[in-house]
Amino acid sequence: MNLSDPNATSQSILVLGAGELGFPVLSNLARRAKDVTGAKISVLLRASAVESTEPGKQRDVAEIRNLGIEIVVGDLVKSSIDELAVVFARYDTVIGCAGYAAGINTPMKLARAALQARIPRYFPWQFGVDFDVIGRGSPQDIFDAQLDVRELLRSQHQTEWVIISTGMFMSYLFESEFGVVDLKNSAVHALGSRDTAVTLTTPEDIGALTAAVVFAQPRIRNDIVFLAGDTVTYSEVADKLQAALGRPFSKSEWPEQYLLDELARDPQNMMRKYRAAFSQGRGVAWDKTGTFNQLNAIPVTDVSSWIRANLAPGQRD
Repeated sequence: MNLSDPNATSQSILVLGAGELGFPVLSNLARRAKDVTGAKISVLLRASAVESTEPGKQRDVAEIRNLGIEIVVGDLVKSSIDELAVVFARYDTVIGCAGYAAGINTPMKLARAALQARIPRYFPWQFGVDFDVIGRGSPQDIFDAQLDVRELLRSQHQTEWVIISTGMFMSYLFESEFGVVDLKNSAVHALGSRDTAVTLTTPEDIGALTAAVVFAQPRIRNDIVFLAGDTVTYSEVADKLQAALGRPFSKSEWPEQYLLDELARDPQNMMRKYRAAFSQGRGVAWDKTGTFNQLNAIPVTDVSSWIRANLAPGQRD
């Protein structure tokens, strides 16, 4: 990959992980790579995933291979920076899709490995909110760790980086454990206030848009790319649920201080960290105007469409 050529695109791409986001990223990269001369896609998976006898895992591995994607066996958590750097050095682009399940320290380890390997291009796992606007000291300490990664990448000039900001995964907003949407009782609990907004994008759309970003010409480099499936207030979420499901939804508020107090009583509770951080309303929402998908007229799923497709009567109680 010739970095001096602004139209040169990634050729040898390694994706880290094939989970909720990794799989859509892989499948879309594989499709687009067919039209890019010399492009090849690989994925790093744990040996336990590749060798699993679980039917679901076996289907995923088979589909990855059917897409023409090479499987590389490795472990992001157990491997050292030196060991990861040796693997990364074989590629011109590495895309992190392992998520937070790999641990709070893993994003920095992966970034250091990418820089040590001197790879031309790195997409860190930052598929989420705008950490720069949120700033340090957020109730969600993972956000500070992500800011550390940004500072490291910005401090050097040998490896190009691209950060993709997506907002919250759309399905996450409707998870019962998250507590915002209570389908059973037809209620929405607004984080902060009813007018607090949140940007939401489906993993499927993120996968398609990430592939478009990777192969965009001129090449996107050292920049933050914003995506948005939809940006809505919690009050609008209740209205859209009511319209799609045909029953009234109540609206109540969980003020920021209430959520901070809840977190103080259980400071390691991940859901409470997220709820408190999102209640502050900073860096968690942006207008769709100016987003990569809007500028490039790429269709995405909005909240109403997602509700109709996933929560329609008969699909979920």
